[in-house]
Amino acid sequence: MMFCGTGAMIIDETTSGTVTHVGVAITWGLIVMSLIYALGETSGAHFNPAVTVAFTVNKNFPLKEVLPYLASQFIGAITATSLLKYLFPTSVFLGATLPRNTARQSLILEIVLSFLLMVVILKVAKGSKEQGLFAGIAIGSVVLLEAMFAGPI
Repeated sequence: MMFCGTGAMIIDETTSGTVTHVGVAITWGLIVMSLIYALGETSGAHFNPAVTVAFTVNKNFPLKEVLPYLASQFIGAITATSLLKYLFPTSVFLGATLPRNTARQSLILEIVLSFLLMVVILKVAKGSKEQGLFAGIAIGSVVLLEAMFAGPI
């Protein structure tokens, strides 16, 4: 997930915007959707520590598995970022997202967006079979939607 999503941001930066903001948002949504379908049965598609914590608090994930999952998530993110840094040594931002306006505005926006994403994840990833079949589309679409409209901020 980090390799493709952050990679799209880095490639957009280093090629003077050829991926475009829309392309970056689509990349994030598609990689999340694809990985949910590819790895959902194996890992529950816990790519983000916030998802693991939310499922644990919601009593849908065993507490004893939290530390191994978090360690795997951090190792995966660090490995992906290290590979991107190696591949794109001239990148200034390395995919970092920096507040465009005030830090307070970005924090509030991030809290609301995270809440909306978690509501969708908790509702579609732990429901009926029909919902489960569409979990990747629903979650990937929310990621794409949020990246599309809030990414520039």
